[in-house]
Amino acid sequence: MKPTTKIIDNGHWNYETLICYKKAVVIYDLTFHFCSRFIDKRDRTHDQMIQAARSGKQNIVEGYTDASTSYEVALKLYNIARGSFKELLEDCRDYLRTRGLGEWSVDSAQTKAMRRIGKEQLESSYYIEFAESRTDEVIANMLIVLLHQEDVVLVNFMEKEGERFKQEGGFREKLTRIRLAERGK
Repeated sequence: MKPTTKIIDNGHWNYETLICYKKAVVIYDLTFHFCSRFIDKRDRTHDQMIQAARSGKQNIVEGYTDASTSYEVALKLYNIARGSFKELLEDCRDYLRTRGLGEWSVDSAQTKAMRRIGKEQLESSYYIEFAESRTDEVIANMLIVLLHQEDVVLVNFMEKEGERFKQEGGFREKLTRIRLAERGK
């Protein structure tokens, strides 16, 4: 039934093409790499950081999927993703602080370079290869910059989805339009 397919269509792309999703994959993979290298598996922080990164990524997937039937549910899930990434951000900062390592300043050359890389590169393999020869301090700071970028991208995505909802309506509105069109035939 063709109209039914149209009702649940989120647009012409799938979640894997979303920048917020691609960046979330990078964050998850880099977090996994970081924790595997520098945090003992018996340390609760190891699992906490990986799960926060995973939750951020997975809630984008679930939110995007659920947006086809409920914008309200999707928005809640995107906000959960943001919360998970904020939790991971704090874990990275805690890691640096408790080990006497430095967090890059907002205007440092390293932060500026990482921001540029974060805008240009959306492949995990690039970051993992880069991280192989870097210290825990550098990788934690890389994650911090990527997490700030992810927050901006995710907020912008949520705003665009809100505008789309205002223009097109939600699942109920689309069903009503189809019912009215059928009645008009």
